[in-house]
Amino acid sequence: MKKFTVLLLIIFPYFLSAQDWGIKFNGFVKTDAMFDTRQNVAAREGHFLLFPMDVKEVEGGDVNETMNFNMLSIQTRITGKITAPDFLGAKTTGMIEGAFFGHTNPDINGFRLRHAFVNLDWGTSELLIGQYWAPLFIDEAFAKSISFNTGTPFQPFTRNPQIRYTYKADKFHANIAAYSERDFASMGPDFSTSPTGETSTYLRNAVLPILNLGLKYNTGSLLFAVNANYKSLRPRLLTALNHIDENKVNAMTFNGAIKYYQDDFFVTVQGLYGQNTSSLTMLGGYGVSAVDSATGMWEYAPLNTFSGFIDMEYGKVWKVGLIGGFSKNLGADKDIVGATYARGENIDNVLRISPRLSYRTGMTQFSTELEMTQAAYGTPNSKGAVENTHDVMNIRVLFAALLFF
Repeated sequence: MKKFTVLLLIIFPYFLSAQDWGIKFNGFVKTDAMFDTRQNVAAREGHFLLFPMDVKEVEGGDVNETMNFNMLSIQTRITGKITAPDFLGAKTTGMIEGAFFGHTNPDINGFRLRHAFVNLDWGTSELLIGQYWAPLFIDEAFAKSISFNTGTPFQPFTRNPQIRYTYKADKFHANIAAYSERDFASMGPDFSTSPTGETSTYLRNAVLPILNLGLKYNTGSLLFAVNANYKSLRPRLLTALNHIDENKVNAMTFNGAIKYYQDDFFVTVQGLYGQNTSSLTMLGGYGVSAVDSATGMWEYAPLNTFSGFIDMEYGKVWKVGLIGGFSKNLGADKDIVGATYARGENIDNVLRISPRLSYRTGMTQFSTELEMTQAAYGTPNSKGAVENTHDVMNIRVLFAALLFF
């Protein structure tokens, strides 16, 4: 029996290869060494940098002005690309991908699911079911930073379980998607599982999934893409006065990108206007805009956020690139009278300039990047817009070594 099992293990991969079915693995090993001039709001021991921390004056000065250094290999990634027999007349493929980034800071080095989906392609249409980049993350036009933050917080950065249908007519593609939240969740008043109140509970209790309509036009050297996105959350089930609270916070988000690209050059411009965008790893969220004194029920107002970036790169073996990003808190349309659940609620804007240089030959790449990020901290006014600001800046020097396989 043991010999038969061993024989099956030897023969089965060849059988799959002969049938053009199976799974092929690729990925990379990556080590980042980083030096920062300031303490930062970041994930995974500083690896995923968002913006510098505000001034915190103590005896002796600003404690957040302390410099720091780290070296990590947690971005190392494994991707399995799956081919399978046709299903319902569609070419069937899939992917499973993970990295050692962990799900939370205590879980750092843990293996974390990134993508897991099946895709059915009928030629003029396709259906993707599983976890993948959210539609607002335009995967043909994201920022190509060396840092794992991938231009965050200036572009949406989120992977979500989803069902996405795409209609394809030559250069024009249109898609509709419905999706939930998992690793990238909205903020709110439930702090039982997260110190920032991040949980998918608010979306699940609202019943309706996040809905997205996307359009793309790609000539082979020029890409245009736009998205319209709707999200509804139910932050609470019960008030402090023991009344059922059915109120929701509803939000619309729009983004678009233009990219020009050739073999050794590209330039990408992307912009976003959004509401309640904390789950996109961006500035934003929502606040309590009214309180019913008889029942304790809350009404909500989403914070409006504008963000954009430009990214360009030139070269094949030696590559030189530059990212410039800007994000601004525009406040809410109503007065905020209660708590605010948001990322960077005391930040008016964030600005970043980040040049990079890479050398790749064969399967090995060395890269360096200078990331200068400035945040304008201040005091939120009645509508959540931030006034009386002062600037703080972090300068990150990053070196990365990659081996692809």
